[in-house]
Amino acid sequence: MQLESKLRMGRGAVRDLPNRFEKLALDLDPDVVQAAAEGDEPLPNPKTQFFEDHTESIIVKNDSPDVGFSAGINPYRGCEHGCAYCYARPYHEYLGFSAGLDFESKIMVKLHAGELLRKELSRPKYEPQVLGLSGVTDCYQPAERHFRITRTCLEVLAEFRNPVSIVTKNFLVTRDLDLLKELASFDAVHVFISITTLHADLAAKMEPRASRPVHRLRAIEMLAKAGVPVGVMVAPIIPGLNDREIPAVLEAARAAGAIEAGYTMLRLPYGVKDIFREWLQLNFPEKLERILGTVREVRGGKLNVSDFKTRMRGEGPYAEQISQMFHVFRARLGFGARIRELRTEHFRRPGDKQMMLLNVAVT
Repeated sequence: MQLESKLRMGRGAVRDLPNRFEKLALDLDPDVVQAAAEGDEPLPNPKTQFFEDHTESIIVKNDSPDVGFSAGINPYRGCEHGCAYCYARPYHEYLGFSAGLDFESKIMVKLHAGELLRKELSRPKYEPQVLGLSGVTDCYQPAERHFRITRTCLEVLAEFRNPVSIVTKNFLVTRDLDLLKELASFDAVHVFISITTLHADLAAKMEPRASRPVHRLRAIEMLAKAGVPVGVMVAPIIPGLNDREIPAVLEAARAAGAIEAGYTMLRLPYGVKDIFREWLQLNFPEKLERILGTVREVRGGKLNVSDFKTRMRGEGPYAEQISQMFHVFRARLGFGARIRELRTEHFRRPGDKQMMLLNVAVT
């Protein structure tokens, strides 16, 4: 049974798929689905709920050599952007939720992230290092307008001059230009704006609650003019859907002021494969088999491969074509070899400085 995607405005997942760790699962009443299909009643659209995350630490370590940093900060778990392809969806299952609608409508909020970050950076054993913001979910998702947790974390990072790498697809990052400029003055920040497509209608389907492409390009322009090193991530590349836009996205981002560019290939771990398949069936049924077939081609016959060497880029003829296209246009447009490496030598502990001044005064 095919439902129109308009039946649930602003959501990427069609439903809540069973949690792979739970024995029981709830689904919509078949009568409700039938009524929606016949146009009598719309599918119920869950309101976003926010739950306090009582985590006692904020810096998360990882040993993945292909993400660019070994420690990160995630102010939120779950993401209201609603991207059906999001590789982070399965993490919600560890919380007892579904990777489907729950992921984008039940958001865990780390209200005390700033306090926890200050505590961790103040520890004598802490070694200054690049921290990634949005290693899992977007730190500038819609909830940030209200909770301002990302800004609080940036205030702490700026105070300590600890370098940070940010990836986002939301124009809201420009709200924090003052802090980003301060960090940039110490070579302690760079920002990557994720742009999957330049077409607003396609973006609305792919990333229903994220900023539209024109606003993301505007964010690049504003960051660049403010002196904040900014790059573009063409991510993810979905075979047969947005792959032909790679040159256009790179050209638009370069014109806006991006000095670096990267890309990742679509991967569909665990329940994401089912969520994405249903999304394709609703929005691009005629392309479904071609898209999933090519994904399998670059993933050794599977829809996901976790191997660090290939998971970001894929392998095989199609993956090689994408790599060549990307790097040819990247070089032709004059992108730098890489954004200037972030520096840690300016790191300071404000408390240590105050104690030093106190000791001088006593002496």
